[in-house]
Amino acid sequence: MYYLLLILAGFAWAAYCRFENRKIIELSRKLPGDLTAWPLIGHAYLFRGNHEDQMRIFQKAGRLTINRGGVASYWIGSRLYIMIADPVTGETVLKNCLEKDSVMKFLRFLFGYGSIYAPVPIWRPRRKILAPTFSMKNLNRFVDVFVEQSSVTLEQLRPRASSGTFSMWYYLTTYTFDAVCETALGVKMNSQLQPSHPFLEALGEITQLTAARMVQPWLYSDWVYKTLPQYKRVEKCRALMYDFVEQVLKTKREAMKMNEGKPHSQSEADLRPKSFLEMLLDLNQFTDLEIMEEILVITAAGTDTSAVAASFTMVLLSRYPEIQDKLTDELLQVFGDSERAVTAVDLPRLRYLEAVIKESLRMYPPVPIIVRSVDNDTELPSGLVLVDGVGVLVNIWAMHRNPYYWGDDADVFRPERFLEPLKHPAQFVPFSYGLRNCIGYQYAMMSIKTVLATLLRQYRVLPPGGADQSNLKEPLRVEFDIMMKDVDKFQIQIENRFKSSSS
Repeated sequence: MYYLLLILAGFAWAAYCRFENRKIIELSRKLPGDLTAWPLIGHAYLFRGNHEDQMRIFQKAGRLTINRGGVASYWIGSRLYIMIADPVTGETVLKNCLEKDSVMKFLRFLFGYGSIYAPVPIWRPRRKILAPTFSMKNLNRFVDVFVEQSSVTLEQLRPRASSGTFSMWYYLTTYTFDAVCETALGVKMNSQLQPSHPFLEALGEITQLTAARMVQPWLYSDWVYKTLPQYKRVEKCRALMYDFVEQVLKTKREAMKMNEGKPHSQSEADLRPKSFLEMLLDLNQFTDLEIMEEILVITAAGTDTSAVAASFTMVLLSRYPEIQDKLTDELLQVFGDSERAVTAVDLPRLRYLEAVIKESLRMYPPVPIIVRSVDNDTELPSGLVLVDGVGVLVNIWAMHRNPYYWGDDADVFRPERFLEPLKHPAQFVPFSYGLRNCIGYQYAMMSIKTVLATLLRQYRVLPPGGADQSNLKEPLRVEFDIMMKDVDKFQIQIENRFKSSSS
């Protein structure tokens, strides 16, 4: 009798949940996907396998969603997600659904309430305070830092010239880390001159572990996850990263306190631009914990995003020599045969380089998906209403390859498409869109343009040794670990453009 009551109670609970979620279930029927859902876990079973397998599912689901008009539904456990692969619908969602989805709680474990992941009531006032620190006046003063760190990268690459295949990832991720630490924290890390850095290693490990958890609903329970060995590794990485930022904050506070009242020449102030950390401390509107959260977001996200974008661009240029030649022509027009450093004035003149970077971001966006939560019923342009309680998954990878907006050659690397007006402002969203877009978009573009202009004036990029020439135009193999990265670790070769250059 006892077991019968338990069974009846279970059925009653299931019936109650179904009644409560009837609008969500009805919505899923109006927006069917083309992949079979399993009981209880929905489509989560598709994410078995490694990070490359998981990215393949996002790509496959994105293609199928395009074929259904750009909107379809998928279940992850008991939560319904509406996948978007259409810019018009994406614009509506990204403008009206500002709250991050509940799955982002796993990233909040690392970043706390840093602006990228914070709930709207926390994000809105912080964004308002942070926005002026990303003004073009401040960003232009950071170009000297980008130039200095790019010069280090240039020197570090000299032994690689004409010496065979190597991974570009290490060189660009240490460049971006050094540049971000100097501009965001006001400290020189010199990670480019070290074999490894604990912060970068911790960042790489924690993003991989978090990405795996995000697509496996059976790991969503904190109680379950804390019993697994992965949790101890995540906790260790988090502690290391927070200790690093906390020590920098403490040191910077002490230095600023010691310098209070000391006279500084105008020229000294002009030569050393204030870091984001110093600007936040000057504002005196954040607690130490809030400053740590924001700086950690800038440091981690700024390092990985820029490094991924620059690395994909280098790989693509190695496979498209004709595009690299056009880019070389532009660099010659702007710099001639001089060896002078890049300046802030040069960056807007590098229009084709910007088009190349944007085309790389289109085809291989560092952040391939954005997840939002629908907290209020939201009507789409089609007239369909997204009901409160569903999640939205904006598939940037698919949106960037939607042939209706990009043409039948959407899978072809063609930078010239960015020398023409886009059909819709939301068809290109590598740094999100709307009020919650990435505040550091211009910063990232300036950093990437500086390092690529510096390197490509000296080196020609070639595909890996032994690469099948007939396959060079095939799509790159990519994997998902929060960021989208190259499975083959961005393998290229380089050679000096000028035979007389020392090696």
